[in-house]
Amino acid sequence: MTELSLVKVYKKVRQVSEDICKPIKAEDYVVQPVVDVSPPKWHLGHTTWFFETFILKPYAHCYREFDPAYNYVFNSYYETIGARVIRTDRGNLSRPTVEEVYRYRSYVDNAMEGFLKDDPGPEVKELLVLGLNHEQQHQELLYTDIKYILGHNPLFPAYSLQTVEKPVQQVTAGVATVPAGVYEIGYGGTEFCFDNELGRHKVYLHEFNISNNLVTNEEYLQFMEDGGYKNFRYWHAEGWDWVKSKGVSGPLYWHHIDGKWMHYTISGLQEVQPSEPVCHISFFEAAAFAAWKGMRLPTEAEWEVAADHLNWGDRWEWTNSAYLPYPGYRRAAGAVGEYNGKFMVNQMVLRGASVATSAGHSRKSYRNFFHPQHQWQFTGIRLAE
Repeated sequence: MTELSLVKVYKKVRQVSEDICKPIKAEDYVVQPVVDVSPPKWHLGHTTWFFETFILKPYAHCYREFDPAYNYVFNSYYETIGARVIRTDRGNLSRPTVEEVYRYRSYVDNAMEGFLKDDPGPEVKELLVLGLNHEQQHQELLYTDIKYILGHNPLFPAYSLQTVEKPVQQVTAGVATVPAGVYEIGYGGTEFCFDNELGRHKVYLHEFNISNNLVTNEEYLQFMEDGGYKNFRYWHAEGWDWVKSKGVSGPLYWHHIDGKWMHYTISGLQEVQPSEPVCHISFFEAAAFAAWKGMRLPTEAEWEVAADHLNWGDRWEWTNSAYLPYPGYRRAAGAVGEYNGKFMVNQMVLRGASVATSAGHSRKSYRNFFHPQHQWQFTGIRLAE
């Protein structure tokens, strides 16, 4: 990219975050219903802090920090950078105000645009690209967190009628058969990828079948109506404990009202459509459904090898693979090394993308990861055997 295009790309990505927030009200910016959800105001501040902390402060001569206290407020998990507000308290931050956060964004954006007009060098360009991809991750989190905030308001207010939750077109039903053999997985291109996608390596796979379609609401309802949430035989032990302790009886946002299954969407409360892929499913639920069907979830290697034959990108798809480093993985030095590696424990890999994923931010080697009880992302199920 030329320096001019660096500025253009930077401005374009940054604008998307603000566009996502345009439909919400000032009160929505601060709410944090659960620990996993961050207030939209915090997302806007944190993504700005990233550029200030990792690019402007170390590389831009004469840059004056907007407010030194913001390092404590908007640092997420970087121990190298210093102390921070604990995650559970992000919703307690009535200050800085929404207006002040937008001023912070404008201040940093002006400084970044001026800085990028001169050749910043390869090291800064690498950090810039990482920062832009980091912001795109938070754009998807903005959608999912806003949906959780509004979806747990008793009024079920709509975020926007121009929803990202567009109807999903499934392909012809059936399976793709992948023969046994040695395959390569991991990122093999020359563009950006996250370090957890490296290095590319060989895996041996037995022959397997994988479904062309994602599991639909209708199919999942059959599982529910057959007592799927009441039969421990389908569940991992921790999953069964989760069902009982949390009183889980269906996908997140589903409500049985006047004899009909309704679900909260970004456009408001709507009737569940039988043909749509089921959404907001935990790994525990995905694995239990697979057991009920007498099938299983694909491993992440199987998913990646089969990806070219699948219609994917509407739901993050749970795999049966723990989130672990690839052979030869090494954490980068300094704070950037905290980006992925330290989370490689007690989490499961998801593959694909979702209707809320930023444009250009999906690839078949992308490794998303969440704890097995999480439902609030746009997650779904694909079966294998």
